[in-house]
Amino acid sequence: MAKFLLFLAISVLCCFPLHAQLIATADTVRVLQEVTITYQPDRLTPVTFQNLSEEYLEIRSTGQEPSFLLAKTPSITAYSDAGNTQGYSYFRLRGIDQTRINITLDGMPLNEPEDQGAYFSNFPDILNSVSNLQIQRGVGTSKNGVASYGGSLELSSPNLFGEEELTFGLGYGSFNSLRAFGEYQSGEKNNKAIYVRASQIYSDGYKYNSSNNSRSVFFSGGLKGDQTVWKLNVLAGRQKNELAWLGVSDSLIRIDPRTDANENENDEFTQAVVQLQNQWAWNQSSSLQSSAYYNYLQGNYDFNLNNFLELPTDNELFNYAFQSHWVGFFTNYRFSKNNLELRAGVHANTYERKHTGSEYSLGELYQNTGFKNELSLFSKADYTWRKTTFFADLQYRLTEFKYQGVVALPNLNWNFFNPKVGISFAVNDNTVAYYSLGRTGREPTRNDLFGGNDDLLQDEQGNALTFIRDPEYVTDQELGIRYFSDKIGLGANLFYMDFENEIVLSGQFGPNGLALTNNVAQSYRTGLEVFLNYQISKRWSIINNSSYNHSRIKEENETFQAILTPQFIFNQEVIYTKEAFSLALSARYQSESYLDFANTELLDGYLLINARAQYNHKKWQLGLFLNNVTNVQYFNNGYVEPDGTPKYFVQVPFNVYSSVMYRF
Repeated sequence: MAKFLLFLAISVLCCFPLHAQLIATADTVRVLQEVTITYQPDRLTPVTFQNLSEEYLEIRSTGQEPSFLLAKTPSITAYSDAGNTQGYSYFRLRGIDQTRINITLDGMPLNEPEDQGAYFSNFPDILNSVSNLQIQRGVGTSKNGVASYGGSLELSSPNLFGEEELTFGLGYGSFNSLRAFGEYQSGEKNNKAIYVRASQIYSDGYKYNSSNNSRSVFFSGGLKGDQTVWKLNVLAGRQKNELAWLGVSDSLIRIDPRTDANENENDEFTQAVVQLQNQWAWNQSSSLQSSAYYNYLQGNYDFNLNNFLELPTDNELFNYAFQSHWVGFFTNYRFSKNNLELRAGVHANTYERKHTGSEYSLGELYQNTGFKNELSLFSKADYTWRKTTFFADLQYRLTEFKYQGVVALPNLNWNFFNPKVGISFAVNDNTVAYYSLGRTGREPTRNDLFGGNDDLLQDEQGNALTFIRDPEYVTDQELGIRYFSDKIGLGANLFYMDFENEIVLSGQFGPNGLALTNNVAQSYRTGLEVFLNYQISKRWSIINNSSYNHSRIKEENETFQAILTPQFIFNQEVIYTKEAFSLALSARYQSESYLDFANTELLDGYLLINARAQYNHKKWQLGLFLNNVTNVQYFNNGYVEPDGTPKYFVQVPFNVYSSVMYRF
């Protein structure tokens, strides 16, 4: 199937004329920055979304993991293994974990098909090359790749159109946190343009022995014809981490908060993606957008089993190694005329990942391969009648998982019909009210299927021992309002998510060190989300991103709150700007949340205060970031051991980061 998909993609892309005769008006000629491979909602689309602009990201970016910038928006929590903002970090949206959040770059899925996770740590400093980031909360619109179950992130590659520019940046902060990058953008010359960036990230980590050493490159090139635009993206990263994914008991944290519960464990991963895009507009009403992509991953991580079991450690050290190949293609047709816009498309990919388990003294213990294929079809329609816009989005998604190893496993198939409808009403030129109703389903991950085992086990009868096979479903309702004027940007929405057979984190870890899950029969999440951007005066502005979440799970006649889901999150930022100088003070309050289904162990709430100052002088930009200025000790993630002992992930105390950037 991989060869067929690659042949299909190349055949379709190559049949598009590169220099077709101009038969349409000038409006149909696409400039480079307008290559649009995916559908993104606009102000009239009845879904809940929020855009983070390139400027917003650049001002706040220090090379940190994207999770910490995402956490400045409603309903998102984040934490890191090492305690600081480099290396492995994770986020949850409305209390829903990252494996159920669809993540794409120019429509290309980034979630690994087997475990459904997307690992930004493999692409350090990626936000440095993102021209726009759209967060959709709830099921949103149909996406390529894994289900947009709790929400989605759509990353857009660099805009190639613009002025020629060469930029160098250097930053240094607490715990030897270092970021260095160089970036070049050619601007459009003779209908061509290129962009290239290279970054190096390093940090000792807040915890002992939790360093991160990583680098990445991003290349993007564009070529414009009369009616066509081509774009090539190449993104590659390599990272080495000292591991710190185990929580630490409160008693050890009181002795030394930098304690790392992991011992003598490291990982190393290399990942590269290549994406070829084409947009062909043959008249004012019709266009075709297509993309072929290839994703390669290779790496391994250590696992100290005795240390994990809290037994005396010896020389025994296990290693899990992976190598994957992932080929895909998608295309969609767009028709727009008068008040009607239609889109229809198809996405297909094939994936294989080889798993190798070994022990350093014994050598290779096993080898197996997982295969996953996916096909999805979608159709979207927007129709505006006077002040009312009607929206419908239908998707059919089929996935297949195959396993090749010592234990035989029949092929597993899941298919989903994901309908979404909505309506919006333009109250006036500034205000839009909307309501949407959507349903989507999601298959279990390989880790869910195998119960945390990397090599499939068998029962006493010799049959494959599997755990969670059934998919989960959510029906999502969103009711909201958006208001935009010269001084105010406001969005507020209510949501109600009703789950069937939800797969939730149990708070435990499996024999490969990955988090385990359980099915729950009934559960729901509901709440309120608000974002506000208010330009009070020429010099003063405020940004607020806040949320309230009420989540409940029903299981065996018991009702309890979902774990790691705080009720209240407040993000408040006050910004003062005078000419080339800006000063910002931000505060985040996150209320308490539970660590276990029994609702006996709590993560305490906390208030975090950060500050930043920036100064622009000619071609120089200087920045100073003061984080956790009150030096509060706080935990934002944890779990409970089988014996009832709570474990926590302590985050970094007061820390400083400074940066300098020069543009030629």
